[in-house]
Amino acid sequence: MKMTRLLTFLQIASLLLFAQYLYAQPAGKIVGGMSAERLAHYENFINSEIENQNIAGAVSLVWRKGEVAHSKSFGKSSVDGTDKMEKDQLFFIQSMTKPIITVAFMMLYEEGHFQLSDPVSKYIPEFKDLKVSKDVNEGLKGDTEPLEEEITIAQLLSHTAGFSHGLGSSKLDQDLRAAMYGATFKTIEERTDKLLEMPLIGQPGKQWYYSAAPDVLSVLIHKFSEMPTRKFLQERLFDPLKMNSTGYNVPEDLQDKVAALHFKNEEGKMIVSPRQTPTSGNTIDSGVNGLFSTAEDYLTFCRMLLNKGELYGKRYLSRKTVELMTQNHVGDLYTDPGTGFGLGFAVTTDVAKTKELGSLGKYYWSGAFCTFFFIDPHEEMIAILMTQTAPYNGYYGSKMSHFVYQAIVD
Repeated sequence: MKMTRLLTFLQIASLLLFAQYLYAQPAGKIVGGMSAERLAHYENFINSEIENQNIAGAVSLVWRKGEVAHSKSFGKSSVDGTDKMEKDQLFFIQSMTKPIITVAFMMLYEEGHFQLSDPVSKYIPEFKDLKVSKDVNEGLKGDTEPLEEEITIAQLLSHTAGFSHGLGSSKLDQDLRAAMYGATFKTIEERTDKLLEMPLIGQPGKQWYYSAAPDVLSVLIHKFSEMPTRKFLQERLFDPLKMNSTGYNVPEDLQDKVAALHFKNEEGKMIVSPRQTPTSGNTIDSGVNGLFSTAEDYLTFCRMLLNKGELYGKRYLSRKTVELMTQNHVGDLYTDPGTGFGLGFAVTTDVAKTKELGSLGKYYWSGAFCTFFFIDPHEEMIAILMTQTAPYNGYYGSKMSHFVYQAIVD
């Protein structure tokens, strides 16, 4: 009888403890402090965008506290075929090239090749002779004035040098776009020489203006390292980080993994663009937009930064260098609310002003074909979203951030 009562007591106690456990746990699977149930909101959103023919497909990754909390592919790699989008799909990452180039450049900074305050003319003499447009709406034919002060390396990194990317609506932007991207160049040096023939859109340090300055960084990487930028990236970053699918050209055996670029036609139907990015024969080591990569490769790159410059037992940057790169270097020149710009990244400086979920110190960027990433040191989190959709729409970066942050439950 005593043994029976003891067993009954233990059974009741076990049931109570189990009930307490169930009550204490959020519903659904939890990985890295993130709820799979809540991340399903994100997946539903991406699927709805595919159903509404706003994107053809996507690959999404979320890493938090040392774990993959979310990894999924959606839709098709091309709406003209039957192939599903795969997690190892290759994307032309456009301006998500810029953070990689910046990291490579800062590795050379750590080796003592230059100071951030150095005038660029110390290494490229033509920078002494640059002119500034008096009226950008008059284009290349407009009057110019001399530099008030020389461009520094820090201004190249922070997009405050006065260069343009040719993406604006002014006549000077249009002229630059035609000269830089409507012509054929064989090397990054040739393309940068053309950039230096153009007047600046403003005096150095007086404005933040998204620019082709990372092409100059690529020229300097070549100069300082005495090897082409692509070789430096391969030997110093891609190979040791095991980023085996990242480069300026796609190996023949991976050609079928390249996602097609899409856009909406006049009837609102998602179609494959007749102009696809060449996947081979690319000779320009662009600092601006030249790389192909996968979500997994880019996650590896981001993990190195989140881990303060080290991964797989190898250090690429000092913790102090990463801290410097991810601080706001432009004061209030960057006009997005609550946001500044560091050395290669936009940086959240005031979460409340952004009117979005996030953290102080989150840093991020994106690419013209709607590829996005952010790194949040406070939450120990990385999020990546890859599509191939034109024209660019920052909406998807905002929605990624929204859905990822709302899934945190720890």
